[in-house]
Amino acid sequence: MSVLKIGDKAPDFKGVNQAEKEVKLADFKGKNLILYFYPKDSTPGCTAEACDLRDNYNMWLKKGYEVIGVSTDSVKSHNKFIEKYELPFDLISDAEKEILQAYGAWGEKKMYGRTYMGVLRKTFVIDEEGKIEAIFEKVKTKEHTQQILNEIK
Repeated sequence: MSVLKIGDKAPDFKGVNQAEKEVKLADFKGKNLILYFYPKDSTPGCTAEACDLRDNYNMWLKKGYEVIGVSTDSVKSHNKFIEKYELPFDLISDAEKEILQAYGAWGEKKMYGRTYMGVLRKTFVIDEEGKIEAIFEKVKTKEHTQQILNEIK
């Protein structure tokens, strides 16, 4: 699989959200989308990132953007995460790692000298025509909204 670049057509995807409803890229045709990949519900960095996007969600909607998070966590885990932190956007469960792999968000990670496969924290901003407008591979979890705004102005 080739590495995605700005200007590429975003890979099509479909997954199941916290309500066990199918969500697919085609649902956002004509809209802008912030598609973010994160390792694990209710962990410090993932919570900071989700809450930053939550706190700015109405601003994103006014600017014509929808927000969707993707991780390998279960629908049940997503429901707890959404309820605990009052997240207003969908979280997709990608246990099969199909969406993660299509976007290059599944790969080798290193921690404490150990190498393993896991979710790579990445964000893709997709325009209304389905093209990748911006890619973030070094996400600042506590200020991700500002990071995105600085790039898409």
